[in-house]
Amino acid sequence: MNIKKTILKAGRFIYKYIFRRIFFLIDSETIHLFLTDFGERLGRIKSLKRTVKYFVRFEDPSLKQSLINIKFPNPVGLAAGFDYRAQLTQTLPMIGFGFGTIGTITNQPSEGNPKPRLGRLVRSKSLMVNKGFRNPGIRDILQKLKNLNFEIPVGISIGKTNTEKLTTQKQSIDDIITAFKEIQKSKINFSYYELNISCPNLVGNISFYPPKQLEELLIEIKKLRLNKPVFIKMPIDKSDKETLGMLKVITKYPIQGVIFGNLQKNRLDPTFDKQEILKYKTGNFSGKPTEKRSNELIKLTYKNYGKKLLIIGCGGIFNAKDAYTKIKLGASLVQLITGMIFEGPLIAAEINSDLISMLKRDGFKNISEAVGTIA
Repeated sequence: MNIKKTILKAGRFIYKYIFRRIFFLIDSETIHLFLTDFGERLGRIKSLKRTVKYFVRFEDPSLKQSLINIKFPNPVGLAAGFDYRAQLTQTLPMIGFGFGTIGTITNQPSEGNPKPRLGRLVRSKSLMVNKGFRNPGIRDILQKLKNLNFEIPVGISIGKTNTEKLTTQKQSIDDIITAFKEIQKSKINFSYYELNISCPNLVGNISFYPPKQLEELLIEIKKLRLNKPVFIKMPIDKSDKETLGMLKVITKYPIQGVIFGNLQKNRLDPTFDKQEILKYKTGNFSGKPTEKRSNELIKLTYKNYGKKLLIIGCGGIFNAKDAYTKIKLGASLVQLITGMIFEGPLIAAEINSDLISMLKRDGFKNISEAVGTIA
């Protein structure tokens, strides 16, 4: 155990003070594509996977949970938005992740928004995100996944194709439903769906935030009789009242969980470095600027719907303390991306290592006992 912790500390040091300095000199999207390609290649080397997993992955009964008939070896997952070409399903387990989401994937292929699609705000501990659901389309993704086995739960995030051709609510719903149907008829051994209704970077004026329009979408999803759980990715820029209105609708339908939340749209949020954010005229923001509101909405949801919905916390997780706060506020699982970009690829293993100690310190035998304890 001590050897593993030493390896993790050394890995973080090497990443932050050598590799990150090099990576951050390169265009964000260019380095993202390079690293996901590299990660995919590593995931194909079985002997390397076994070796890395042995030295860095922490497995402990206190981290294991069975939620909605899915067995999660630990609570730390990769959020949608990073692996949108389905390249890392074989790599995530060896570096410590307990689950991971592919996507967001759409019915039709999309090149996404015009560049810049990614950027870094180092002082704000944030990323500018303007990808606009860039992805190769659901049929390409399913073809890529069809012969793979997954060591950890893998989800597929589905969203509306980012195109000006979808001009009505009905067209947008039909587009989303078609993607669900394509997955449903496939034989991919994935574990859950994510429904992304909260990306703020899409063209057109289609919105599923108003309860009536959200209900129209969920009615059609219900008709599919899906045999996998569905989690909805939620916005963080809505008021408590608006959020509760959405949750009231969601709990009427076969939706098993919600994810709080998506990107920060408020450029005046005090977390931002005021000069740094001026670099970016488009896009919205991940990382620390999302953390406060994400935590507030996790707590709100747990207090009002904690017995009906599984809550996944996402936004501003850079270490175990950040993750544990979300868990104690009501999240059974957590997801991250930005923390990995800033802290290194072994962040999930580090968080799990520290969570084991934190649970023991607080007298919890399993992480499920900590969920909602400060809500």
